[in-house]
Amino acid sequence: MFPGFERMSFRLTFPRFLMIAAVLMLAGCGSKNKDLEYKEQSVYEIYSQALSYLEKGSYKEAAQYFDEVERQHPYSVWATKSKLMSAYSQYQNNKYDDAVTALDRFIAVHPGNRDVPYAYYLKSLCYYEQISDVQRDQTTTRKALDALQDVVTRFPGTTYSRDARLKLDLTRDHLAGKEMAIGRFYERRMQFLAAINRFKVVVDQYGDTSHSPEALERLTESFMALGLVDEARKTAAVLGYNYPGSDWYRDAYAVTGDQTMPSDAAGRKSWFKFW
Repeated sequence: MFPGFERMSFRLTFPRFLMIAAVLMLAGCGSKNKDLEYKEQSVYEIYSQALSYLEKGSYKEAAQYFDEVERQHPYSVWATKSKLMSAYSQYQNNKYDDAVTALDRFIAVHPGNRDVPYAYYLKSLCYYEQISDVQRDQTTTRKALDALQDVVTRFPGTTYSRDARLKLDLTRDHLAGKEMAIGRFYERRMQFLAAINRFKVVVDQYGDTSHSPEALERLTESFMALGLVDEARKTAAVLGYNYPGSDWYRDAYAVTGDQTMPSDAAGRKSWFKFW
């Protein structure tokens, strides 16, 4: 099996290509031509060579030969398949921009093709695998978020959608982490209003991520630093209601100077009403 197919959840469509490869290989048409100087060949020869390169992990050459199928035989059924396989080869070669360009073209030209859901999914992976550290620009992360959401919205109930949902959660957590990093930076510099704005983004937009408890605790700290005691206590109450028993909950009440923390459900609800 070609490297990386399991990683991409391509197992649903791969057997079809495997059978195609077997038929082509049995046809005895494997070309040994290793350059791409124009040489007229049958579609079977070119496609067979492309699959051979793909199986060996020579992704650059595989992409070139898949493109050659379309160049020499643009109206064949193999040309349509080759567009997607070329994009996959570019993806495997970490040429994400080229892969996205090829996928956008495939989707635009063949919107009704049975492999369009996979094309959208592969496009989302191209962005997802470029997600960088939270200290760096997150433009690609936001593109990944949009592309993954596109898969979930367009193709609900598919394997691609289920995997995209898992990656969506991780992507949202990553974006929340970026906001937290900036918020902590402002808080350390005692720029509390700027810090509050960042922590509020986490609570309002990414409240279901792992960063939400810390964001609420740091909001409490920042409100207290500005002398906004009531706001700090309301925020601590929300933290206690949603994350009872957490260390962030205990820290928040220590910051507000309260002597007791509501620990039962009734107490938490009474605090929550102040928010």
